[in-house]
Amino acid sequence: MSAAYEVQKDKWNDVAIEVYYQKGHEFNIDRMIKSVKRSLDYYSKNFGPYQHRQVRILEFPRYASFAQSFPNTIPYSESMGFIQKVQQGPDKIDYPFYVTAHEVAHQWWGHQVAGADVQGSAVISETLSQYAALMVMEKEYGRDGMRKFLKDEMDSYLMGRTFDGKGELPLMLCERQQYIHYNKGSVVMYALKDFLGEDVLNQALRRFLDKNKFKGPLYTHTPELVGYITAATPDSLKYLVSDLFEKITVYENYVAALSYKKQRDGKFKVTLTVGAAKFYADSVGKQKRAAVNDYMDVGVFAGRDTNGIYKPLVLQRIKMDQPQKIFEFIVEGQPVSAGIDPYLKLIDRTPDNNIVSFGTLPEKVDLDPNKSQLPFSTGSKK
Repeated sequence: MSAAYEVQKDKWNDVAIEVYYQKGHEFNIDRMIKSVKRSLDYYSKNFGPYQHRQVRILEFPRYASFAQSFPNTIPYSESMGFIQKVQQGPDKIDYPFYVTAHEVAHQWWGHQVAGADVQGSAVISETLSQYAALMVMEKEYGRDGMRKFLKDEMDSYLMGRTFDGKGELPLMLCERQQYIHYNKGSVVMYALKDFLGEDVLNQALRRFLDKNKFKGPLYTHTPELVGYITAATPDSLKYLVSDLFEKITVYENYVAALSYKKQRDGKFKVTLTVGAAKFYADSVGKQKRAAVNDYMDVGVFAGRDTNGIYKPLVLQRIKMDQPQKIFEFIVEGQPVSAGIDPYLKLIDRTPDNNIVSFGTLPEKVDLDPNKSQLPFSTGSKK
């Protein structure tokens, strides 16, 4: 690649950061450099040292819209990052920041450790880079700010599996199916982080990387990766690893009823009825209902704070061991909405009904195993 480039330079410790760009396309360069620094901070701490002396981002024309990570050098389309208008607010996603974090993550996942050319190989490079970028995003924008991104990822996965003529495979065995290793992978890894704990998951990933980094044949594969994750998982949650990696698992989580009553002391008593159904699907999308006996979150939320984020008044992990359960909470603030799996950690075929506002009648839920998963919100992040 060559051009009459302008260059903006910075440093992270002793690593040179350089962004090569066309004059007039300065809009998001500071955002990219910030993402490079945040990424190097997080990945070096959690996955091990960065192996180069520089990180270079190079703009190329929008004949195509993608970014790609080579050793220390990231070609980056002008349309994906340099001239993209970044909207501010809780319902917006900072894509130049996210894409940069994802590409820097490849300096570990894909460059330090690479999978064999077998089913699931993209999980090692792409899914783990997605996870790494999500963690950098979370540190920058907060956990509550991740719901929009995860919602888009889930929508893209549901749309992809609806129209996949090849046949869906479990995440562990996917065959370069982007809606699986990118979109589903994001939701799966974020759920694992939340259930296992960030440190526990990162330590398992680092042990896997340390065992395999900079090695040639025989290359590693996803069964080995899943083995490291399973070894770090308590017995009570091993079902989750199997559901997320080895099976095609979808849920129908929903609010069945909700109400609140103000108490004499000024607090509010919230009554929340939630339901959950669990399905296993085959490669052509035929779903079979399974008994639900899973850990999930339920929460009650106040209005938006000054940053536009819904404030949780209570957020509690429960075990859904019945199709429907009733919960009562005493909260100190005015409740505005409530729901089950509010941060969309589990693959849900209709995620829009996970949270319902008080005073709104919950929609009737169809629990037919093979109902259409459309319509749903299809706003694309691309």
